[in-house]
Amino acid sequence: MFNGNQLPSQSRRESLMRLGSGIGLSGLTLAEGAMTVTAGEGGAGTMDSLLPKMSHFAPKARRIIQLFMPGGPSQVDTFDYKPEILKYAGQRPAEVDRKSLRNTRNGLFPSPFRFRQYGQCGKWVSEIFPHVAECVDDLCFIHSMHTDIPEHAGAMMMMNVGHLQPNRPSLGSWLVYGLGTDNQNLPGFVAMSPRAQPRGGMANWGSSFLPGAYNGCYVNIAEMRPESVLQDLQNHSVSLRDQRRQSDLLGRLNRLHADQYHDAILESRIAAMEMAYRMQFSVPEAFDISGETKTTLDLYGDTEYAKGCLLARRLIERGVRAVQVSLSIDGYDIAWDTGHDNIQGGHSALARACDQGIAALIRDLKQRGLFDETLLVWGGEFGRAPTSEGQKGRDHDHYGFTVWLAGGGVKGGISWGATDQFGCSAVENRVHVHDLHATILHLMGLDHEKLTYRYSGRDYRLTDVHGQVVHGILS
Repeated sequence: MFNGNQLPSQSRRESLMRLGSGIGLSGLTLAEGAMTVTAGEGGAGTMDSLLPKMSHFAPKARRIIQLFMPGGPSQVDTFDYKPEILKYAGQRPAEVDRKSLRNTRNGLFPSPFRFRQYGQCGKWVSEIFPHVAECVDDLCFIHSMHTDIPEHAGAMMMMNVGHLQPNRPSLGSWLVYGLGTDNQNLPGFVAMSPRAQPRGGMANWGSSFLPGAYNGCYVNIAEMRPESVLQDLQNHSVSLRDQRRQSDLLGRLNRLHADQYHDAILESRIAAMEMAYRMQFSVPEAFDISGETKTTLDLYGDTEYAKGCLLARRLIERGVRAVQVSLSIDGYDIAWDTGHDNIQGGHSALARACDQGIAALIRDLKQRGLFDETLLVWGGEFGRAPTSEGQKGRDHDHYGFTVWLAGGGVKGGISWGATDQFGCSAVENRVHVHDLHATILHLMGLDHEKLTYRYSGRDYRLTDVHGQVVHGILS
C-alpha cells in the first residue's frame, strides 16, 4: 500500500524534475501549458477549477447558446433579401465574378423562396423560417460576416476555435476557462447534435491545450435518454456509497502524490473524476424532459433539433455556461451543404427541422426571465454564392454571409453591415469571425486581448492577434 512517507518508483516526469534541480522538467511544463493567465482580478488561477470567476468587467450575458448550422446556409435564401438577383438573373456582373470553392462560372440564380417583411423593424425574411421571422424584433442580424476559407473543415474550425487548424481551444472552452461555471455538478460546456457530430467532431468543443476540465461534453440529441448520457459514468456493480468511498480514497492518494510533485495532468484527472461522480446525480434530472408541461413541449415541437433547443434551455437554467446545438439531418454532418445540388428542397427541409425549435427557445427564455442574460448565436461557417451551381444549387461563399445574435447585450430588430446588391461580398461594416468572437467575449464580460493562456512559450487567445469588438450592435 502506498504510504505518504514512502517514495514510489520514479516516473519519467519525476526523474526530469529531480535532474539538475528541475531544469529537465521546465520544457515539459511549458509543453503542457502549465502556466495560466487568470481571466480577471480575483479569478481562480488553478487549472482544474470550474468555480465561478470574476470577469474583466460587468457582463451583459451570463451564458451562451450557439445554434450552429454546419454546411453553410445560403444568406440570400434565408435572411439577406436581394431582389436585384431576379433583375439580373443569368448574368454574371463584376460583383459576383469571384472564385468559389468549385470555381463555378454560372450567372445569378434568383431565390426559389418568397420573402416578406416581419415585425416593427420590417425585416425581410424567407418563407422557410416563418417561426423565427415572428421574432425578428428580438434579433440582431449581421449581414457583413466574412471568413478566410470556403472549405468546410477549415471554416468550421475558424468559427468554433478561431483558427483554421483544430489545435486550438473551442469558444466554449475559452468561456469556461475564463468564467468557470455556476453548477459544479454539470459540465461547464455541453455540445449537442442529432445523430451526426459536425465535421471535425471534438475539435468543435474540445479544450486542446487548456486543461481537460474545460473540455466540452458531447451529447447525441437523438438518444434523448438520460441513461445513455451516463453510460460511461455509471458503475452498476458498485453502490453509490462504495463509489464515493473509492473516489475519496483515490483522491487522498492522488493528493498525497500531488503535494510532493506538482503534476498538472494528475490535477486535471482528479477534477475529472470528481465531476464524473457528481454528474451521476445531476445529469438524469437535467436531461429528463418528461416533467415539462404539454404547453412547453407543444411550443418546441417534435423535431430532434427542437429537443436540443429545449435541453439547451434546461442546461443553462441549471448553471451550464455554454451550450452548442448543431443541426444535422438524416445523419449528415454538414447538413446545409445540400445546397450544392438543390437549394429549394435541401434548405426547406433543414429550416423545417430547426425553425420552430429556435423560435420556441427565444420565447421560452423570455417567459422565464432568462433572455436578457442569455446570448444566442445563429449561423454556419460561411454562406452560399448568389450564382448557380448546376441548375438548382449554390457553391460556397466565404466573402459575405449572415449570422444573427439575440438576447444578452445586443440590440434587437436591427441589421448590421451589408453585402453588395447581389449578396456576394461584405461591403459595409465588415465583420470577420475574429470580430464576432471578440464581441461574444465582450458581451460575456471578457476582454479578448486579456483572456490568454500560456502554452509552448507564448500567450494564446481565442482571437489570436486579431479582432475588434462590434460596438454598434451592443445595447
